[in-house]
This record gives sequence, C-alpha cells and structure tokens, in this order.
Amino acid sequence: MAHVSQISSFLSTVLIFLALCITLFTNPTLALPALKLNPLQDFCVADLQATPTNSGFPCKSQVTSEDFFYSGLNTPLNTSNPKGIAANPANLLTFPGLNTLGISMYNVAIAPGGYNQPHSHPGATEAGVVIEGWVLVGFLTTNNTLYSKVIGPGDMFVIPPGLIHYEGNVGKTQCRLLTVVADDLPSEVGVPHTLFATKPAIPDAVLMAAFKADSKTIDMLRSKFTT
Repeated sequence: MAHVSQISSFLSTVLIFLALCITLFTNPTLALPALKLNPLQDFCVADLQATPTNSGFPCKSQVTSEDFFYSGLNTPLNTSNPKGIAANPANLLTFPGLNTLGISMYNVAIAPGGYNQPHSHPGATEAGVVIEGWVLVGFLTTNNTLYSKVIGPGDMFVIPPGLIHYEGNVGKTQCRLLTVVADDLPSEVGVPHTLFATKPAIPDAVLMAAFKADSKTIDMLRSKFTT
C-alpha cells in the first residue's frame, strides 16, 4: 500500500507540474517568448532543410502526425565527462514541431558532485521536476539575493525569466531532472565561459577591476576555461 501511495503522490506532482507548464507557456505576462506565437496559423513545423532567415525557419509544406511526436528524450545519458552532466534536448532543432510554440524540454542527468554552471536563459522562464536523486537548485535576483533549496524526487522548481541559476547533484547517486524552458530554442549564457572564454578576450583590466584581483589570478582563471 505504501508503494501505491508513493506512485499516487508522484503522479499528482507530475500533474501539478504540467499545469504549471500550461500556465507559464500560455500567459504572455509570464513567458515572454509566448509573444512570438503566430495568431494566423495553428502551427509552423520548421523545415530544417531550408536556409533559416532572421525570422527563423520556414514552415514545412507537408506535415504529418509524426511531426508532433518526439522520442529523443529517452536516449541514454552519459555523465562520464569533466562536467558530470548530460542532457537530451527537445527543442526546435531536434523536434521541429516545437517551432513558434515557445517551449522546449530537457531530460537532464547529473553525476554525484556534478554541477550545471551558473547560467541564464535571457527572457525565458524555466521550470523542472526531479525524477531521481537529490538536487541543489538556486537562482540569484537582480538585487543579489540567493534563493536555493535541496529538492528530491517529485519536487518542482521554477526559475524566473533571465535570472542566473544553477543545479547540482548533492546526493550519492546520479540524479535526473525533467526541465522545460519557455522558448523553442532557448539561448544559454554561461557565466564563467562568458567572462573567461570570449574571443577576443575581455581585457584583463576590466576583469581585474570586476573581481578585485591581479592579472596573475585573472590569467589563471582564464586558463581554466580556454584549455
């Protein structure tokens, strides 16, 4: 009976998660990319074989049921890499049916001790639910306040649009998350790489002033992200 109760509780959490997603991705005041929706047509399945323009990919002329279904999220994930993180994306480039719909989804796995570096998705809300393991989730506001919590299976989180955030595995086994972002092809700004791996490089004087550090320290940090 306890096992049945756990399954029922988990299913309830997933239903709440889906309800949250519907709210996020159908309310333009909560999900800015929703403004991209084209009211003149029901959908625009992207033709990835065509050359994209500044307004994106053109619509496919021949659409089938298969264009609205995707199985790529269940591909096995390998976290044996320096970052200890892997993800299967369902976005415009892997699932063309999402084109103009303002939503993408990711199956994410993080190895014990692994962290998804501080990053942001400009203009896009993110929400997620933990499937396995224990995850530390945190985000920073524009007034430098940190909100964070360790969450487990069935727990949800939400990241307000554009704020810097991170996720890390604080458990002893691999953790897995299912996340959604309010954009069909969200951009990601990784804070460390943006500062230390740009080409051309940000001048040392700028970084020295920002971090109150000497040039030797800045060179050491830059070497960590450019090798």
